[in-house]
Amino acid sequence: MIADLRSDTVTKPTPGMLEAMMHARVGDDVFGEDPTVNELEEKCARLFGMDAAIFCPSGTMTNQIGINVLSNPYEEVICYKGSHIYKYEGGGVAGNSGLSFRLLEGDRGRINLDDILANVNADDIHLPVSSIVSLENTVNKGGGSYYTLSEIAEISEACMSRGIKMHLDGARLFNALAETGDKPGDYGKYFDTISICLSKGLGAPVGSVLLGKAEHIRKARRMRKVFGGGMRQAGYLAAAGIYALDHHVQRLTEDHQRARKIGKVLEDMHYVNNVLPVDTNILIFELAQGITTDAFLQQLDQKGVKAVAFGPREIRFVTHLDFDDGALDFTINVLSQLSF
Repeated sequence: MIADLRSDTVTKPTPGMLEAMMHARVGDDVFGEDPTVNELEEKCARLFGMDAAIFCPSGTMTNQIGINVLSNPYEEVICYKGSHIYKYEGGGVAGNSGLSFRLLEGDRGRINLDDILANVNADDIHLPVSSIVSLENTVNKGGGSYYTLSEIAEISEACMSRGIKMHLDGARLFNALAETGDKPGDYGKYFDTISICLSKGLGAPVGSVLLGKAEHIRKARRMRKVFGGGMRQAGYLAAAGIYALDHHVQRLTEDHQRARKIGKVLEDMHYVNNVLPVDTNILIFELAQGITTDAFLQQLDQKGVKAVAFGPREIRFVTHLDFDDGALDFTINVLSQLSF
């Protein structure tokens, strides 16, 4: 048996999802003629209480486009120092949009209003304009930590009143919603653009959606073409996204429960120094002094469990749709057999 905990991106389409994909109605989406893509975009916009949406190949693209349409070159994005848009998108914000970053520490990646306002630049020609605040929910580098809607509302209202735009990297937003009980429809008024990923916890094979005001999504269609993201008969992929939204949202709490069970086991292991709080489906733990991530991952892999290094002595596990109770039991058994 192989238990793959590297990411929730490793999932395969379920039989029901494959069936939906096989029977999708399609057309040329660059011409706006794919009915299933149009249905997905309308569904997502309606779900989050926003004007419009655009289907893209990846979350990196939806983040890059979302930030691009809200900004002008030589401006600045305020975000957590471990944000995906900063660490894992190849410097795209600088290259694609000509922006700089103001990086904040955050509490397990969650930045607060006081820190944000303290880092908004004065109106001074020597300084870039602080034009966007970008939040990530859940926070990947924060071990799946999440914001509540009330926390987001406080930040958004203060920023928007100062003319600062709000972008949300909601790659795992549905994981946060599964824990808070907040409604997606309440999010639209707090953000100018929202990126949601269909190929992580929701289990679709490909795709993310950018949501926003009608004017921003009009610009986004142009930028998607510029970035090479225009797809043709993309309805086969959009059908998977629709199926995921209809069938895979409620089950996300199962992933969270399994992650917490692994976290409890790791707390008692001699080779673990510290386990971050397990809020959703991401589990990050620190190895004991003297144990390297390479040695740890090699031994795990030899026993059939895959994971990734997440720092000098940190390991990340991510539970997902294809990690069931059998895989959970297998993983716990492997963890109990490791020798260091």
